[in-house]
Amino acid sequence: MSRNKDLTHLKNIGNKIAGRLNKVGIFSEDELRLVGAAEAYRMLKEIYPDETLPVCYYLYSFEGALVGKHWNEIGEQRKQQLKSQIG
Repeated sequence: MSRNKDLTHLKNIGNKIAGRLNKVGIFSEDELRLVGAAEAYRMLKEIYPDETLPVCYYLYSFEGALVGKHWNEIGEQRKQQLKSQIG
């Protein structure tokens, strides 16, 4: 089964977030998977330094997109791991 889905076909990823991911060179599920949720979040923080990027709408959403879950279904232990990866 191909994982090379368009970003907007993934859970938690709408047009706005997909557009922002596109700005950092991420256009598909494969590319998001290669970079990982934490690095994708860091990349966005770098190009949007003055914006608040809530971890639930970005970091956890990226993780949820990769595992096929709503961001709120990500377990607390995994959320803490992700937060530790972004510093």
